[in-house]
Amino acid sequence: MDVHASLQAPCEPAALFAFVDDLARYPDWVDLVHRAEADDDGDGGDGGRPAWAVELRARLGPLARSKRLRMERTVHDTERHVAVFERVERDGRHHSPWVLRAEVVGDGEGSALHMHLHYGGALWTGGLMERALTDQITAGRERLSALVSA
Repeated sequence: MDVHASLQAPCEPAALFAFVDDLARYPDWVDLVHRAEADDDGDGGDGGRPAWAVELRARLGPLARSKRLRMERTVHDTERHVAVFERVERDGRHHSPWVLRAEVVGDGEGSALHMHLHYGGALWTGGLMERALTDQITAGRERLSALVSA
Protein backbone atom coordinates (compact mmCIF):
# COMPACT_ATOMS: atom_id res chain seq x y z
CA MET A 1 0.00 0.00 0.00
CA ASP A 2 1.31 3.43 -0.93
CA VAL A 3 -0.27 6.67 0.19
CA HIS A 4 0.70 10.16 -0.97
CA ALA A 5 -0.41 13.42 0.63
CA SER A 6 0.47 17.09 0.17
CA LEU A 7 -0.11 20.29 2.09
CA GLN A 8 0.39 23.97 1.28
CA ALA A 9 1.32 26.12 4.28
CA PRO A 10 1.85 29.88 4.68
CA CYS A 11 5.23 29.55 6.42
CA GLU A 12 8.91 29.08 5.74
CA PRO A 13 10.01 25.52 4.87
CA ALA A 14 12.07 25.20 8.08
CA ALA A 15 9.00 25.95 10.23
CA LEU A 16 6.93 23.26 8.50
CA PHE A 17 9.83 20.79 8.47
CA ALA A 18 10.07 21.06 12.28
CA PHE A 19 6.65 19.35 12.50
CA VAL A 20 7.56 16.40 10.26
CA ASP A 21 11.19 15.56 11.05
CA ASP A 22 10.45 14.35 14.60
CA LEU A 23 7.94 11.52 15.00
CA ALA A 24 7.26 12.59 18.60
CA ARG A 25 5.32 15.58 17.16
CA TYR A 26 3.02 13.47 14.97
CA PRO A 27 0.41 12.67 17.68
CA ASP A 28 -0.29 16.43 17.82
CA TRP A 29 -1.66 16.39 14.29
CA VAL A 30 -2.22 12.76 13.13
CA ASP A 31 -4.84 10.73 15.03
CA LEU A 32 -3.48 7.50 13.53
CA VAL A 33 -0.25 8.06 15.49
CA HIS A 34 -1.56 7.41 18.98
CA ARG A 35 1.88 7.61 20.58
CA ALA A 36 5.47 8.22 19.40
CA GLU A 37 8.23 8.33 21.96
CA ALA A 38 11.99 8.35 21.64
CA ASP A 39 13.25 4.77 21.73
CA ASP A 40 15.15 4.21 24.96
CA ASP A 41 17.38 1.34 23.86
CA GLY A 42 20.38 3.41 24.86
CA ASP A 43 22.31 3.70 21.59
CA GLY A 44 20.09 5.95 19.47
CA GLY A 45 19.42 3.21 16.93
CA ASP A 46 21.50 1.48 14.29
CA GLY A 47 24.49 3.62 13.37
CA GLY A 48 23.48 6.22 15.95
CA ARG A 49 20.24 7.11 14.13
CA PRO A 50 17.36 8.46 16.23
CA ALA A 51 14.54 5.97 16.78
CA TRP A 52 10.96 6.13 18.05
CA ALA A 53 8.56 3.59 19.51
CA VAL A 54 5.35 4.31 17.59
CA GLU A 55 1.84 3.07 18.31
CA LEU A 56 -0.67 3.37 15.48
CA ARG A 57 -4.43 3.06 16.12
CA ALA A 58 -7.33 3.17 13.72
CA ARG A 59 -11.03 2.58 14.29
CA LEU A 60 -13.50 1.34 11.72
CA GLY A 61 -16.93 1.46 13.27
CA PRO A 62 -16.88 -1.06 16.14
CA LEU A 63 -13.52 -2.51 15.03
CA ALA A 64 -10.15 -1.15 16.09
CA ARG A 65 -6.68 -2.00 14.88
CA SER A 66 -3.45 -1.24 16.67
CA LYS A 67 0.15 -1.66 15.58
CA ARG A 68 3.46 -0.99 17.33
CA LEU A 69 6.52 -0.13 15.30
CA ARG A 70 10.09 0.87 15.96
CA MET A 71 10.95 3.55 13.44
CA GLU A 72 14.39 5.00 12.73
CA ARG A 73 15.09 8.23 10.92
CA THR A 74 17.34 7.03 8.09
CA VAL A 75 17.56 10.36 6.24
CA HIS A 76 17.65 13.79 7.85
CA ASP A 77 18.64 16.49 5.37
CA THR A 78 17.91 19.81 7.04
CA GLU A 79 19.19 21.84 4.06
CA ARG A 80 16.83 20.17 1.58
CA HIS A 81 14.14 19.60 4.28
CA VAL A 82 13.87 15.84 3.74
CA ALA A 83 13.27 13.20 6.42
CA VAL A 84 12.81 9.47 5.91
CA PHE A 85 11.70 7.06 8.63
CA GLU A 86 11.94 3.28 8.25
CA ARG A 87 10.82 0.38 10.38
CA VAL A 88 13.82 -1.24 12.07
CA GLU A 89 12.83 -3.77 14.72
CA ARG A 90 15.31 -5.32 17.12
CA ASP A 91 13.68 -8.71 17.79
CA GLY A 92 15.44 -10.70 15.04
CA ARG A 93 12.19 -11.50 13.24
CA HIS A 94 11.08 -10.51 9.74
CA HIS A 95 8.64 -7.58 9.69
CA SER A 96 6.70 -5.88 6.94
CA PRO A 97 8.33 -2.67 5.79
CA TRP A 98 7.00 0.75 6.73
CA VAL A 99 8.68 3.74 5.11
CA LEU A 100 7.60 7.35 5.57
CA ARG A 101 9.21 10.11 3.50
CA ALA A 102 8.52 13.80 4.18
CA GLU A 103 9.86 16.59 1.98
CA VAL A 104 9.22 20.31 2.37
CA VAL A 105 9.92 22.77 -0.44
CA GLY A 106 9.49 26.51 -0.75
CA ASP A 107 6.73 27.38 -3.22
CA GLY A 108 6.90 31.17 -3.44
CA GLU A 109 3.94 31.79 -1.13
CA GLY A 110 5.15 29.67 1.77
CA SER A 111 5.96 26.00 1.60
CA ALA A 112 4.63 22.68 0.41
CA LEU A 113 4.86 19.36 2.23
CA HIS A 114 4.91 16.13 0.22
CA MET A 115 4.58 12.88 2.16
CA HIS A 116 4.73 9.29 0.99
CA LEU A 117 3.91 6.30 3.18
CA HIS A 118 4.74 2.79 2.00
CA TYR A 119 3.46 -0.25 3.88
CA GLY A 120 4.49 -3.65 2.55
CA GLY A 121 2.34 -5.92 4.72
CA ALA A 122 -1.20 -7.26 4.67
CA LEU A 123 -2.68 -6.25 8.07
CA TRP A 124 -3.47 -2.64 7.20
CA THR A 125 -4.51 -3.12 3.58
CA GLY A 126 -7.96 -3.32 2.11
CA GLY A 127 -10.54 -0.76 1.06
CA LEU A 128 -11.85 0.07 4.54
CA MET A 129 -8.41 0.63 6.05
CA GLU A 130 -7.28 2.71 3.10
CA ARG A 131 -10.44 4.82 3.45
CA ALA A 132 -9.79 5.27 7.18
CA LEU A 133 -6.21 6.28 6.43
CA THR A 134 -7.39 8.80 3.85
CA ASP A 135 -9.80 10.30 6.41
CA GLN A 136 -6.98 10.49 8.97
CA ILE A 137 -4.73 12.25 6.45
CA THR A 138 -7.42 14.80 5.62
CA ALA A 139 -8.02 15.63 9.29
CA GLY A 140 -4.30 15.68 10.00
CA ARG A 141 -3.66 18.05 7.13
CA GLU A 142 -6.13 20.54 8.63
CA ARG A 143 -4.58 20.27 12.12
CA LEU A 144 -1.03 20.61 10.82
CA SER A 145 -2.04 23.64 8.79
CA ALA A 146 -3.53 25.23 11.92
CA LEU A 147 -0.38 24.44 13.95
CA VAL A 148 2.03 25.99 11.46
CA SER A 149 -0.24 29.02 10.95
CA ALA A 150 -0.42 29.75 14.70
